Amino acid sequence: MTKVFIDGNQGTTGLRLFDRLSKRDDITLMHISEEKRKDAQERRRLINESDITFLCLPDDAARESVSLCENDKTVIIDTSTAHRTSPDWAYGFAELSAEHRKKIETSKRIAVPGCHASGFISIVYPLIASGIMPKDYPVVSHSLTGYSGGGKKMIEQYEHGKTDDLFAPRQYGLTQNHKHLKEMKAVTGLEYAPIFTPIVDDYYSGMATTVNLFTNLAGNATLSDVYSMFAQFYKDSRFITVLPLHGGDVPAGFVSANEMTGKDSMKIFISGNDERIFITSIFDNLGKGASGAAIQCMNISMGTDETSSLVL
Repeated sequence: MTKVFIDGNQGTTGLRLFDRLSKRDDITLMHISEEKRKDAQERRRLINESDITFLCLPDDAARESVSLCENDKTVIIDTSTAHRTSPDWAYGFAELSAEHRKKIETSKRIAVPGCHASGFISIVYPLIASGIMPKDYPVVSHSLTGYSGGGKKMIEQYEHGKTDDLFAPRQYGLTQNHKHLKEMKAVTGLEYAPIFTPIVDDYYSGMATTVNLFTNLAGNATLSDVYSMFAQFYKDSRFITVLPLHGGDVPAGFVSANEMTGKDSMKIFISGNDERIFITSIFDNLGKGASGAAIQCMNISMGTDETSSLVL
């Protein structure tokens, strides 16, 4: 039995991890009492006795927890932004390359991607790796999320303290300093951070992240070239599906951000024409964008079925 400790199990991601993992028969969940939840010595004991520890904490608290780990066999999977650009940590997006997957398999330190970053990177990383998008491309992206992405405080606000402004989509990150920008730039290899517009709307979960291309700036690639590249790049993935060009059976020509709610997989939608190309990654911000990605990383690290306790 693999011993698993969740440090910070009171937040949205921690609660979902606990709920999913408590149903597994190959895992023993280690518990911390409510009164000792912030006791550093008790957390130190549990972290060092665990085979795997999940960190579902703010950045500074996550760094503190890492400093408490003295057992070189303990695998730490961090869901915060604290370690996502550290070269000493595996970046937990196995579909990007064989090297990414191998590092997750072998590392004792794994950083789970951010939700908006997951959608952005799923699009931009293949474009740069294939040579279609140059590293100095002026990328503009928008990303629509359900309100659960804002955590317990925002969930409470939308569900029990709703004001008139919450009935419409709301843009945020207006100063272009969103916390995911650093990993978006570093992981993809972009020379410049993108212009990025996150948007939160009045639905619980689901995310649609979009990147658009002018083909005269992207190596004169055609729509067919871009589609073929994505189809080839993700052809062996169990978690990422490239939809037929223009979406195939997309209802009435609309892309719904909540289509993947409750799932841990991702769909990539490509449309447009040979002048302007529209690429959207559709997934659940609580699934492939959070706890689902964390569990996928754990499964890879354990050497078990990658899809265990996940919904594709």
